[in-house]
Amino acid sequence: MNLAVRQAERDETGDPPVDSKAREAYVETIRLIERAHRRFLDVVKDELERLGREEINNVQAVLLHNVGCEELTPSELKSRGYYLGSNVSYNLKKLGELGYLAQRRSTRDRRTVRITVTEKGAEIAGIVEALLDRHMQSLGPIGGVEETSLEAATQTLRRLDRFWKDQVLYRL
Repeated sequence: MNLAVRQAERDETGDPPVDSKAREAYVETIRLIERAHRRFLDVVKDELERLGREEINNVQAVLLHNVGCEELTPSELKSRGYYLGSNVSYNLKKLGELGYLAQRRSTRDRRTVRITVTEKGAEIAGIVEALLDRHMQSLGPIGGVEETSLEAATQTLRRLDRFWKDQVLYRL
């Protein structure tokens, strides 16, 4: 169904007219969020391959970087946005088997597992950190992306995140 038909249907229902340019920008923003995340993962994959670190995948490397020096539960990984996939258990198990993560039972609640990055995992997290540092050197001069643009984009994305969260929580 095209935009004009949707617009006409909304007008007939009495809803206020939708600004078609704003709507197109909103939909494009949603598409770009996912595409940008996938492209970043591709960049991390290329870096790992360049360094011969093919025993770990890009998602796992970013996960290690996001955990950093913290001690977290698997549910905290998702709630903090450190892991966006649906198979966190698989990746945590694999990272543990490969020696990149250590897992221990919580002393307060034996059902809860706490995870930390091992020295081997910190090495991978360091690769991602070095990649980010390199990007920061060329982001402005080569990419044409300045700090103020990043801050504005971050603020907008946080607002969208909050808006969508409220949609789910309060069914607005």
